Amino acid sequence: MSTARLPAHAEPTDPPRSSPGLDVRDLEKRTRLMRIITRLIAVSDLGSREIARRAGLPMQKISDLLSGKLEHLSVDEMRLVYHSIDTSGTPTPP
Repeated sequence: MSTARLPAHAEPTDPPRSSPGLDVRDLEKRTRLMRIITRLIAVSDLGSREIARRAGLPMQKISDLLSGKLEHLSVDEMRLVYHSIDTSGTPTPP
C-alpha cells in the first residue's frame, strides 16, 4: 500500500505534476508506441546502445522508454526509435 499523499488542494483525478502537458489521447498514443517499440526491441538483434545511436538519442532516453517513463520522450522521439529498429518498410504506427 502506498503512503503517498495528495496535497490538500489536489483532486484524485488531477494529472501527475511531472507531466502536466499530457492528455489522455497523447498518453494512449505514447503507450501504443511504447508497446510496439518494446516488442521490436525484444525480437531484434540490436542492443540499446545501438538503437540509441541509430535514433540519435541519448542512451538514457532508451532506458526511460524501456522503463515505461513515457513522459521523458516525445512522440517524435519514439518514432525515431521505431524507425531505427524497424527497417522492413512497415507503416509508421499511430
